[in-house]
Amino acid sequence: MATSITAATLTVTITEAITLNGQDKGATNTLTVASVTEVSQRIVNVPITEVILLAFGTAVAAGQFVEGDVRYIRITNKDATNFVTLVFRSENSNECAHKLDAGHSFIYAGDNSGGVVDTHDASATALTVSLDDLVDITAQADTAAVDLELFIAGV
Repeated sequence: MATSITAATLTVTITEAITLNGQDKGATNTLTVASVTEVSQRIVNVPITEVILLAFGTAVAAGQFVEGDVRYIRITNKDATNFVTLVFRSENSNECAHKLDAGHSFIYAGDNSGGVVDTHDASATALTVSLDDLVDITAQADTAAVDLELFIAGV
């Protein structure tokens, strides 16, 4: 069966608006991602125990995204008070963690031609980089469960 989905361009605009001492110090930056044919958007309730938010693999499978197709990931903490810890794990089981405070967003942009393949490294020496495939992103709430909004776009 041929697809009936017409590819579209995702436009992401980030704007910082601030005036200090009468001078505009804000900025607007725009990213476009061409040929998007897949979008997943959902709210996930994350408990105080670690859970898998997103998983990536080399082929279509239940509960995971095709690693070479993912171009853009946004994770937003919808909680008003509590933070969540995001853990990014590579194919070689290297991990790095990021605190996502209440109300904040984390953006992980996949490679324009390879998705989340060869985009992640976690090591004791940050300047000695050996990029691996991203295999999953987990989350763990700090003191109480939080809602995270996930937005994933792929080709």
